[in-house]
Amino acid sequence: MSRDLHIYVVDDNLALAKTAEAVLENAGHRVTVCTESRRALEAIERDRPQVVLLDLMMPDMDGFEVCRRLRENPALAELKIVICSSKGYQQDRRRAAELGADGYIQKPIRAESLMEQIDRIVEDRLEVTFWGVRGTLPRPGADSVRYGGNTSCVTVEFPKGPLFVFDAGSGIKRLGDHLMTRGRVEANLLLSHPHWDHINAIPFFTPLYIPGNAIRIMGASQGDKGVRDFVSAQMEGVYFPITIQAFASNVEFEDLSAGSHELAEVEVRTMLLSHPGNCLGYRLSYGGRSLCYVTDNELFLPDSEFFSAEYEAQLIEFVSGTDALITDTTYTDAEYTTKVGWGHSCVSQVADLAHRASVQTLYLYHHDPDQDDDAIDAKFAAVSGLLADWDSSVRCVAPREGDRVKI
Repeated sequence: MSRDLHIYVVDDNLALAKTAEAVLENAGHRVTVCTESRRALEAIERDRPQVVLLDLMMPDMDGFEVCRRLRENPALAELKIVICSSKGYQQDRRRAAELGADGYIQKPIRAESLMEQIDRIVEDRLEVTFWGVRGTLPRPGADSVRYGGNTSCVTVEFPKGPLFVFDAGSGIKRLGDHLMTRGRVEANLLLSHPHWDHINAIPFFTPLYIPGNAIRIMGASQGDKGVRDFVSAQMEGVYFPITIQAFASNVEFEDLSAGSHELAEVEVRTMLLSHPGNCLGYRLSYGGRSLCYVTDNELFLPDSEFFSAEYEAQLIEFVSGTDALITDTTYTDAEYTTKVGWGHSCVSQVADLAHRASVQTLYLYHHDPDQDDDAIDAKFAAVSGLLADWDSSVRCVAPREGDRVKI
């Protein structure tokens, strides 16, 4: 983001306003502080800054009313309005969005995350972070340093609305530690399926135990067992010393079927994948952009007795034209010959899928625990080579644990 924005901080608490001013100026922005809402409204209409950081609970004219009036002025159509309030109620967040706010940041202000949040809102981008890229088992050791050793967990953050978390492999522990530095957590945890490497770190996701947080855990049911059943089952006393009754946050469980859903103003499509048991692939769409999370998934070779042209066509349609396809690329082609029917894909079939579906960027994911960093490099080279041979427009990336990309 440009570092020469003019930002208005409107807050009747001068000490808090000055804290925000210091953070913003340190990031290279020009800041004007105003503690009176009516005077701020007049000044903003005159000066036309690019961003307004606006408190809600102010005397004379509250933040909702200021936001409404600013949005009524056509000359300020490009203005980004960011609510910054100690009120964490969902009703206030919804009302702010209805009145035209571009984002909502909850106080207290945290210097380490304020600019990150404002950048995302101003740029109106999806921010994707990889917290674990391995599959099946974590891979510790010196030969897994570059790509990291944690298992499946990816987050997607939007300019406004809750955090989306894909899967709860061991990477979710580090995510939880990070979120504990940011105040109240509101998140949708989307589970692909209940195999252990995708749910076994749920008990270590610290925000679940903090009052005031709001977390929805969603995924595909397994016949007579829903999401709540398989999350709670792995935390029964025989298997784990803490049960879900210890969750102190507001936790909701929801079973999702294949189809279309809307979560926090984000369009979510789901598709049942080629994997033992019910496993969901997800496609998130927002502001003309999309991201697909498709793991675990087996793309059978065309000469296999299990190959289904119908399923392949459905999957191509599901991921077609997406900006980001994060997908199961567990095996090399040579490894796959002895792994048929295990529910995972080899590199040539994934490259073919991405090419035929015209995805923008393919992210290689869910690596076999027997593969060290050099083996992942080799898979990346193999996929990149195939795409180059086909003169494909698809960009290939082998993300590393901790990588953050914007869409």
